[in-house]
Amino acid sequence: MSIRHGLLALLERGQMYGYQLRAAFEESTGSTWPLNIGQVYTTLSRLERDGLVRPLPESEAGQRPYEITDAGRADLALWFATPISRTDRPRDELAIKLALALTTPGVDVRSVVQAQRSATMRALQELTRLKYGSDRPEDLPWRLVLDSMVFQAEAEVRWLDHCESSLVRHQPGAPPSHPPRSAPAEVPDAARWADEEARR
Repeated sequence: MSIRHGLLALLERGQMYGYQLRAAFEESTGSTWPLNIGQVYTTLSRLERDGLVRPLPESEAGQRPYEITDAGRADLALWFATPISRTDRPRDELAIKLALALTTPGVDVRSVVQAQRSATMRALQELTRLKYGSDRPEDLPWRLVLDSMVFQAEAEVRWLDHCESSLVRHQPGAPPSHPPRSAPAEVPDAARWADEEARR
C-alpha cells in the first residue's frame, strides 16, 4: 500500500490536517504500519503538487487542513479498482538472504533457517494474541490487516520448512540437526500453537 493512496482514502472521509491523518492512518491499520509526521507532510506536498489535494485556510490554532480534489478521487478510485501486482511489492529480503547464504562460504544455512523460523513463530504468536484482543465491529479494518500478517507468517513457516527439506535433498552428506518437517503439516500446527498461546 502506498502512503499516497492511504492519505487520499482518509481525505475522502473529510477534511483533515497532518496529525489527524497520521492518527487516522494508524487507527485504520491497528498501528501495524507506523507513520511519522514527516512522511505525512511530504506526501501531502506531493499530492498538492499533483493536484490531488488542496490546502484550506489555517484554523485559529494554526493547523492547515487538506481536502481531496476531483482528480484525487479519480486517482483513488483507479487505485481501488486496480489489482496489486506481485512485481509492485517490495523484494523479499528473506529469500535473497537465504539465496546469498547458500553461495557464501562459511555460512551455516540451516542455522539461518532455524533462527528465522523461531523469529517467525514468535511473531505469529504475538499477531494471534493481538487478533484476539478485541472483537468490536469497528476493529474489523485492522483485524483484517492482522489476518493478512498471520497468513504471511504461516506461509513463511511453510516456505522455511521447504527450504530445509531442499537442503537435506541437495546436501545428503550433511545430516540435519533435526528431522525435516513436512510443509503441508507445519502451517496448521503453527497456527494452532499460536492460537493456543494467544488464548492463555
